[in-house]
Amino acid sequence: MMRTAFILGLLLSSLTVLSAQQASTAVESPSIALPPEINRVLRDYEKGWSDKDPQGLSQLFAQDGFALMSGTNGARGRPAIATIYASAGGDLRLRALAYSAEGNTGYIIGAYRYGADNQDSGKFVLALQKVGGKWLIAADIDNGNRR
Repeated sequence: MMRTAFILGLLLSSLTVLSAQQASTAVESPSIALPPEINRVLRDYEKGWSDKDPQGLSQLFAQDGFALMSGTNGARGRPAIATIYASAGGDLRLRALAYSAEGNTGYIIGAYRYGADNQDSGKFVLALQKVGGKWLIAADIDNGNRR
């Protein structure tokens, strides 16, 4: 419970800063560099998505991880995550806008687009947890820009 409260506190403080920055300008938020071990999560996610590999994508998640994908009821656990990602695929591009990591918990706030699109298609938040020395996704929450 304490870890969940910590992650939520980090997310809320970062979202507040990000919202304030976006409110002051209509310009797209700049990308940031991530430490290699955290950047690996985004690059492996892109690869699994591009390869249309729902099993590979599900392995990026903690055993009891959540995928709260737009247009779905969400999924919990690797088998359910693989099921909702069964139709996923394409040239996905992920970029980080903010991140934090402390101990075995962290997050990435980012934006995504497809292929050669020159505008972001949506935003995401990945809650992370380190298991056995490797960062895994505890929760993936995305929100498309188009309504």
